[in-house]
Amino acid sequence: MERLKVLREDASLKQRDIADILKINRSTYSSYEIERDTMPINHLNTICNYFNVSIDYVVGISKEKNYPNSRPDINRDILTKRLKELRKNNKLTQVNIAKILNISRSTWTGYEYGHYLIPTLLLKELAERYHSSIDYLLGKIDEYK
Repeated sequence: MERLKVLREDASLKQRDIADILKINRSTYSSYEIERDTMPINHLNTICNYFNVSIDYVVGISKEKNYPNSRPDINRDILTKRLKELRKNNKLTQVNIAKILNISRSTWTGYEYGHYLIPTLLLKELAERYHSSIDYLLGKIDEYK
């Protein structure tokens, strides 16, 4: 993620510094920064909080660096409600949205009911496809972006 690298370099930090914040290996962090692997949403949230920037900004779906009144934590209860809301507002069934995202219906149901946290790539795809905000979906902000 190019913006992540820029934020890190602007703060005169090394990859090792960010890896230490995340409590992961430097090579793991490096693979996220060069987009060989996708950073899990909880790590991405930690780094965005550290730099006081929105997740939307870091993943490149917004030019806005941060949102006023943004909360630091992911709210899983709000996330499950907003995933369901997004699906219904777009007149999609769980089967439809699962096909669009190339996942099983049971996997989507697990995300929608909060059994497990939806991956970063799927959140980004949903946000881009349905003109939403990852920060909004995660309950970090209240205003629909």
